[in-house]
Amino acid sequence: MASCRAGTAGDWSPPTPRPCVSRAAPATSRAASTDQIAFGLYLPGAEMMLAASLHSVHEGERQMLFQHLDRLSDKDVLLMDRGYPSRWLVSALNAHGIGFCMRVEKAGNAGFACVRDFLRSSEDERIVALAAPDRRDAIDYECPATAQTVRLIRHVSSIGKVRVLMTNLLDRDEFPRAEFGDLYHQRWRIEEAFKRLKHRLNLEHVSGLSQQAAMHDFAAKIVCDNLQSLASESALRAASLAPTRRINRAAAHSILKPLLPALLLGTNIGARLLQALQLIASRTYSHRPGIVKSRPRLMRPKPHKSMTQKPC
Repeated sequence: MASCRAGTAGDWSPPTPRPCVSRAAPATSRAASTDQIAFGLYLPGAEMMLAASLHSVHEGERQMLFQHLDRLSDKDVLLMDRGYPSRWLVSALNAHGIGFCMRVEKAGNAGFACVRDFLRSSEDERIVALAAPDRRDAIDYECPATAQTVRLIRHVSSIGKVRVLMTNLLDRDEFPRAEFGDLYHQRWRIEEAFKRLKHRLNLEHVSGLSQQAAMHDFAAKIVCDNLQSLASESALRAASLAPTRRINRAAAHSILKPLLPALLLGTNIGARLLQALQLIASRTYSHRPGIVKSRPRLMRPKPHKSMTQKPC
């Protein structure tokens, strides 16, 4: 299963002042842009990033996803939020044989006509024909310009909010309606992943002002987060913890951070890694399944460090 996200709400940016301080062509062409978007395909179950890349702010989320479709197979289920629904994307996903589940309801008269009609009904689910994509979009994205059959599912959240989920998993026996609420909720794991990358791994703090440096730092932090996931999973299995216990990922980060240079250099790897895994397994918290805590988001500044506090 893959969940996708583009950082539109919190765009990734190298530190200010702007790196393009020179008007000389060689320096400007290599300098990093001050505004870029990080896109990622995330595996919620494995807690690892399948693919990630940096993009211009002028690219849309759907375009970024389209460039990563070759990373997915017909065994994947792609989870998407409200920024992705479009007729050409549904057609492209169907053409590639990729299963998906996306949230599609919108306020007022926005969104798809079939979704608005479904919301006005009392049905829990309905199979509908989504209008064909525009001819220009079908040519640009090499997808069929034909109507697409999709399934709409009404889901009511724990706080009573009505959501409409669209999927191409049409078999009601193999994919029961009741499972889609929990399935869509797994998309939240990529939000937590970007939170870790931005605030725990300092994604926005780069070691150079060139685009090459920004790309290297971005890739290194993705790899570092994936290594933390692998270490946490290994520690969990080796310790045989109770099903209600979870590894504290913040503690795992603190334990592995000073250890990574030694591991990469191959210095006494076995003993160091074993000690680290044992220490990670001792840092746990209690997880109560089925209990969802929903709190309103507080409007406050994001905890980005000032320029004087950013590491080089």
